Amino acid sequence: MTDRFLEPHQAQATPPTDFENRLGDTIEAAYAAGIHDLDGVVAHLVTQGPANPAGGPWTSENFTALMAELGR
Repeated sequence: MTDRFLEPHQAQATPPTDFENRLGDTIEAAYAAGIHDLDGVVAHLVTQGPANPAGGPWTSENFTALMAELGR
């Protein structure tokens, strides 16, 4: 029996955008800094990450909505 696994990029329909790459790098940096809760990740985005694409400040609500959208 062969082990099956998902390659990280095989589920993507298109290559990540520059924004998605910057967002991912910022989230990874938050995790590397020991930040693992939603409010902490959002606070890290506010100070270190790319601007919210909707133009307003990052919030837990718009961050989770964006993650849901990007996950489709």
